[in-house]
This record gives sequence, C-alpha cells and structure tokens, in this order.
Amino acid sequence: MKQIVIASNNQGKLRELEAMLGPLGIETVAQAALGVEETEEPHDTFLENALAKARHASRATGLPALSDDSGLCVPALNGEPGVHSAYFAGREGTREERDARNNAQLIERLTPLAERGAFYYCVLVLIRSADDPVPLVADGRWHGTIILQPRGSGGFGYDPCFMPDGSRLTAGELPSEQKNRVSHRAQALSALAAKLK
Repeated sequence: MKQIVIASNNQGKLRELEAMLGPLGIETVAQAALGVEETEEPHDTFLENALAKARHASRATGLPALSDDSGLCVPALNGEPGVHSAYFAGREGTREERDARNNAQLIERLTPLAERGAFYYCVLVLIRSADDPVPLVADGRWHGTIILQPRGSGGFGYDPCFMPDGSRLTAGELPSEQKNRVSHRAQALSALAAKLK
C-alpha cells in the first residue's frame, strides 16, 4: 500500500497528514487532485463519518483511502461542537471565515462558564478497498483548555483558542513540527502506524 488517497479537502488536515505519512514511506494524494468531491457527513459519530468518507474516496478512485474525522469536544457544552466542529457557527463563507465565526461562538458560549476544559478528538480510518470489511481504525485525544483571547496564527480551526495541557502556548502558536508530534491526529496516526506494522 504505497499510495493512498486522503479523503479530505481540508488543507490544514492534508498538510498535517502528508507531513506525518511521508516519513512512513506512504505516498498520499488528495482526493481533490483526483476530481473527487467531499461527501456528506450525516452521522452522529466521528467514526461513522470517517468510514463514510473513506469508502466514498476509495470507491471513486479505486485506491486505498485514509480518512480523518476530528473535532473539538467541550464537556461543559455537552460535547459540542463535536462532529459539527467545522460548521459550529454555520456553513457560509470560506474555511477561514467559518473558523473565525466558530471561534467567536465558542468563546461567547464559554465566557460565562468557569469550566473550559476541552479535548480535540481524531479518528482515522484506513481501508484497502471501498468494500473492505475490516477497516483499520485508530484514534487519539489531545486535552487542554479553551482560552478566551485567541493567540497564534498557526494551525487551523480552533487552534488559537486551544491551550494544550502542560503548555504555555496555544495550538495556534506551536511550531507545526511540534504540533505534529503531540496532537490528537499525531496520536491517532501513531496508533495506526503500529497496526500497519
């Protein structure tokens, strides 16, 4: 399995996954480069959405597919934004505009609350073919706190508001190499790599 299609059009995820998979000797191609549109994510769990995305990309390309479904979970908000992280504050605008609105809404909802703990969650699904009955599944969690004054321009999504446990920097301030060693996605990919071996 030398080449796999990445079932995402999220440029931030693509950059991170390519950087992490390259050293494993896995060549990746983004689904958009093969003319594959994103599929719907109608499910209530990260796992179901990831599996749907992987099957869609594999079916359209005939290649093994890797998908990531991930998001920010805030226990004080009953797990929100959760699987709706990308569209927490609506679907209008560019990804950058949505990220800004999502962060603003998160801060507004958490401002009156004392408890601001959160975690990023990532599930990765790797399938060898569209009908693979035994997909490889791995997940990871990255715990931290939401800060009310966003900091940093790195990363994407909620990174400027997310302060990882034990860090004085937000995920938006961390150098990408460091983030790619400790994040939820890095943990999930490490677990997946162990299964591939």
